[in-house]
Amino acid sequence: MSAFDSLSRRGLLLGLGAGGALVGGGRQALADPVFAEYPFQLGIAAGDPAADGFVIWTRLAPRPLEIGHGMPSAPVSVKWEVSTQAGFGAIIRSGEVVARPELAHSVHVEVEGLDPDREYFYRFSAGRERSAIGRAKTAPAAGAATAQARFGVLGCQAYEQGFYTAHRKAAEERLDFIYCYGDYIYEGRGSRTYNGSGGTSENPRQHFGGEIYSLDDYRRRYAQYKLDVDLQASHASTAWYCTWDDHETDNNWVAALDQDGTPPEVFALRRQAAAQAFYENMPLRRSAFPRGADIQLYRHAAWGDLLDLNLLDTRSYRSDQPCDDAWGSTCEAVSDARAQVLGEAQEAWLYRNLERSQAHWKVLAQQIMVMDLDRKEGPEPGYNLDTWAGYRIPRQRLLDRLRERRIGNTVILTGDEHQNYAGELYRDSRNPEGAPIASEFVTTSISSSGDGQDQRADGRRYLADNPFLKFNNAQRGYVVCDVTPERWQTEFKVLDKVSEKGGTLSTRATLAVASGDARIVAA
Repeated sequence: MSAFDSLSRRGLLLGLGAGGALVGGGRQALADPVFAEYPFQLGIAAGDPAADGFVIWTRLAPRPLEIGHGMPSAPVSVKWEVSTQAGFGAIIRSGEVVARPELAHSVHVEVEGLDPDREYFYRFSAGRERSAIGRAKTAPAAGAATAQARFGVLGCQAYEQGFYTAHRKAAEERLDFIYCYGDYIYEGRGSRTYNGSGGTSENPRQHFGGEIYSLDDYRRRYAQYKLDVDLQASHASTAWYCTWDDHETDNNWVAALDQDGTPPEVFALRRQAAAQAFYENMPLRRSAFPRGADIQLYRHAAWGDLLDLNLLDTRSYRSDQPCDDAWGSTCEAVSDARAQVLGEAQEAWLYRNLERSQAHWKVLAQQIMVMDLDRKEGPEPGYNLDTWAGYRIPRQRLLDRLRERRIGNTVILTGDEHQNYAGELYRDSRNPEGAPIASEFVTTSISSSGDGQDQRADGRRYLADNPFLKFNNAQRGYVVCDVTPERWQTEFKVLDKVSEKGGTLSTRATLAVASGDARIVAA
């Protein structure tokens, strides 16, 4: 039996066309493969839109949940096309790229030379197979007068705990772009139940396999998520800016530390697998190519003169959560002067961006709540110590910088909480002084925590105990931001259920911030 026959028996490539394409080191890329099963089962995506282009992504996986994903251990040639027309009547950019086995046969094409502020369409082909068609929009030219942007914010999509109806609805919005704040996958083992706000509930679907540790584990978990057709529709509808939070690696991890006390040198191996799998499965530029356990995810993007987007990484450089990360508590370590959320380099980079910005709105697109929300019932305060509230000194440095340098029109976009929140930011919210410094909108989850409810008992208490908090809701969904030079408007879109397909979407609240005034008001 030949090596090729052996591959065929496992449902890999069944044959070759007329020759291959040379790749580095003399290896041959399979140029005209014939696939046993459809190779684009994980969909397509675009990301990091700029004024002259964007990244387009796909990953060949005829059998996505198998080790090896139904592909041979060989490079494969993939063709790509970009058009101004959905029917591809006029193809303006095209090329060929190699999908390498070392990167799970993923491809990341950085398309350049496009016109600013314009809609484009893209697709891939390999052998005789062709992908679905995706849509992406380029950003307006740098500094160009920009009258409006309409974009989505979403994340926290635990596969087991609900269906991705919110992704399907977001795809229908025809947004300029989407910001995904993280928790794209969840690392835990498969479970038939989960603990939600209403007690133990049945999961409507289940993870394949146990908790994930190896590169193959992470690849399979991404594949299970990406097989969801509603998630694929969301990706195909517009380009995404992607960052991560904790569950792409391990719950509540920071820097070299996990929650289980694993030796840092051992946890680094898991971080390395997680970083590689994240890159392989997200529409990221080559600047994010992982180097061991390190991956460069904080970056800047602009939308004309309207938005400066500072995409942050609040996991990789953070010091350990204080007070043993005990929920709704506090201790002296919350005021540790050595504590870091962003790390020194990222923090300095952010401050430079904010001070140089000429945009109407300065955006911090990040993961963990900046509001120092008192979560503890009674007169003594208690915080979620996995948020900025657990790091008082870095939090105050950020807000002091905004106030002292008069950096106005700053809006912070956050996830992680599995609830919707909107609130005004003060240096110390228990003793607010003057006008609010900035505004924060926290987006609920796509599916994590199940169906939810309009408001939980703790949410009602938070509103009563924290005057700077203006809105709370505990349903699933996403946010749409409609921004002009004069006003920032945030629509909280929620679903009545995710435990079954076909949930009904509604707009739970629409809140706004006027230019020059960080107060949040009903729109």
